[in-house]
Amino acid sequence: MLTIWGLGGSCAWAQVLLKRNVVLMGSRFDITIVEKDTVLAQQRINQVIAEVTRIENLISEWKPETQISQVNQNAGIKPVKVDREVFELTRRGIEFSKLSGGAFDISIAALDRLWKFDGSMTEMPPEDAIKNSIRHVGYQHILLDSLHSTIYLPIQGMKIGFGSIGKGYAADKGRELMQSLGVPGGIVNASGDLSTWGTQPSQKAWLIGINNPFESGKIVRTFKLGLGAAATSGSYEKYAEINNVRYSHIINPKTGYPATGLVSATIIGPSAEFANGLSTSVMVLGEKEGIQFLKQFPLYRYVLITDQGKIIKSK
Repeated sequence: MLTIWGLGGSCAWAQVLLKRNVVLMGSRFDITIVEKDTVLAQQRINQVIAEVTRIENLISEWKPETQISQVNQNAGIKPVKVDREVFELTRRGIEFSKLSGGAFDISIAALDRLWKFDGSMTEMPPEDAIKNSIRHVGYQHILLDSLHSTIYLPIQGMKIGFGSIGKGYAADKGRELMQSLGVPGGIVNASGDLSTWGTQPSQKAWLIGINNPFESGKIVRTFKLGLGAAATSGSYEKYAEINNVRYSHIINPKTGYPATGLVSATIIGPSAEFANGLSTSVMVLGEKEGIQFLKQFPLYRYVLITDQGKIIKSK
């Protein structure tokens, strides 16, 4: 995933740097804030946590009371009115699903969990079971009513979820909130989907490292960010190895089979939400198709690592 390097604590500019890690949205968040004193920095971190918690309580598919859970529970029954924020995030998810040709699909939340990525799988699931597993997946079926701000899943058993862009969205929103409050710099890092702004107290840019998927604790590339974002999708932490082939926990929504070929895709650009969608899509598309797909987005750079250890980066 992504690691933050070279953080300094204080300097001649009379600023402090404070970092805290918490569990939000079922993942580890590392929140780094630059402020004029520790008390204010602590307050800012608390505000980021509150913002991410607010988002989680809107879009989590695991909490039954959220608006997205209500949408899923009413699949095949009725449309559900949601906040405009939830409606627009869903709309962007559908647009990205179209853009990627279905390599990314927010309705993949309905996928039957045939695959186990805990080391216990020793053989492939039956082919008919894999085909059957995607019967409720298909972003093109989702119906949006902009006038009434409703989402309707017309097929019973359909679900939508934001596992691929939700944490990136939360990181972007945390950054947006801090910028609106005049916070001079910081990072909201949602388990490798991160948004940055400003600089360290030393006035240096944020230095981000891409972890080596084959050697724990090693870095294969570093890059600097000011106002920017990055996201990494990878198969090296959760995967199944069958007949000497590594199968990623990232599933192709169109086939039901795990992605193969790439072990890591890091995307760098303005938005963590969009970078997150790109990294997931590229893992599904693979090296050749993925690079062609990324050419459409000149604001975003990439570093891809294949299962053979080859590193491919944009110019």
